[in-house]
Amino acid sequence: MTDSELRADIHSIEPIPDADRDSTGPQQMWIWAGANIAPVNWALGALGIILKLGLMETIAVIVLGNIVGCAIFATFTVMGHKTGVNQMVLSRSAFGVRGAYLPSILMFVMTLGWIGVNTYFPVKVSMGILGQFGVPDTWFIEIVVITLVMAVQVLIGIYGFYAIRTFEKYTVPPTIAIMVLMSILAWTRPGVVNWGLTTSLPPGAHLAMLTLLMTAIGVGWGISWVTWASDYSRFVPRSVSSKSVFWYSYVGMFVPTVWLGILGATIASTTLDTDPAKMVSAVFGGPVSILVLLMVLHGPIATNILNVYSATLAALSAGLKLSRFWLTLIVGVAGYLVTLYFIFAPSFAKAFDNWMISLLLWMSPWAGVVLADFFIKRKGKIDVAELYRSPETSAYGDINWAGMIAFFAGLVAGWLVEDGLVGALQGPISINLLGGADLSWLFGIGVAGLVYLGLGKFATSPSSIVASSAGR
Repeated sequence: MTDSELRADIHSIEPIPDADRDSTGPQQMWIWAGANIAPVNWALGALGIILKLGLMETIAVIVLGNIVGCAIFATFTVMGHKTGVNQMVLSRSAFGVRGAYLPSILMFVMTLGWIGVNTYFPVKVSMGILGQFGVPDTWFIEIVVITLVMAVQVLIGIYGFYAIRTFEKYTVPPTIAIMVLMSILAWTRPGVVNWGLTTSLPPGAHLAMLTLLMTAIGVGWGISWVTWASDYSRFVPRSVSSKSVFWYSYVGMFVPTVWLGILGATIASTTLDTDPAKMVSAVFGGPVSILVLLMVLHGPIATNILNVYSATLAALSAGLKLSRFWLTLIVGVAGYLVTLYFIFAPSFAKAFDNWMISLLLWMSPWAGVVLADFFIKRKGKIDVAELYRSPETSAYGDINWAGMIAFFAGLVAGWLVEDGLVGALQGPISINLLGGADLSWLFGIGVAGLVYLGLGKFATSPSSIVASSAGR
């Protein structure tokens, strides 16, 4: 391990200088793969079974949905590579300098929830495995596990991008080996998988649940990562093609998400539960459970170090005047409290589904506005210097009302065709005209993007455009 791999990241939200852009395509793949080789993806797959869908159709939703969702995600990584700028600062071209504070604040709050979600799983699985060795499942032991995992996450988050890159480089390959062993054991042992499991829902409710699942864990999973994308691709040199960045990021996101999603669905076909501890006990025991524990502990750490780092960037992008060090500590404490909420929630599956649906309600229209602004309106060319000027002098303006109006239009459109598990997330068009089908992600992106382009003549644009890097 070299000194460069262990050096602290001194960068904040300013553009990454060319001399410091030394990340490779494979390193980007390891970052995203490491973040998704996590028990949360077991729950993604198991969610379809819990919602009474059949096994094969759940697998189909996972595969087909992520083909689309991961493509949307990978498109956002291209933005950071072209500009060297993190994702929330890039939002300023579409929303204005201070207008972009809104998505930055939303992202900051969202990452705290993700830290809680991802820490929930190692706690539950660790307790299940430790129970096999006579360790009692008590609140004290759970607190100890949460504290240890959170401490590691915050420490790596403080060191920043280079520590994250190094952590993923050395931990992902052996974790993949463990995942291969887990899959072989699960799919070859008799009685572990009910391959013939079919839906028990009537036709109308069946279609509605398929679309709900597509939103929550299919297309929605890739979309749920777009606000992080450029935070890491901004370190890739200009000499690397954007096509290469896209595909390495795509593979890093798609393969582990689909793989573990299918693994979770197949195991849940017999356990009928999203509790990862029950999944582990159904398939693994004895020495193998130790390997599972290593994988389980790696997953949330690999995911949450991204959450901790990107949360601090989001807070800084919203104008908060604190050092990244102190922000990282604040994020760690807040994430710790959110973890406690998920640990003691009556039903994690319902809490998780509601969480995912509510995220996509705002992330989809945000994505629609940003995609339309960057790739269609500005054709991938951003005047980076203008992103950092004061609201009064920036060519992108203080608040770009075209972006704000389009965002809220997409928000309303998405809600109208949304069908969550709670009343507040059930839109009238979805319930009354579509039989409960959930198309919120599609309408959110589409309506927001079209409204933004339609209002384009009101959108601010820089007086001069600095072309981004060559080598596309």
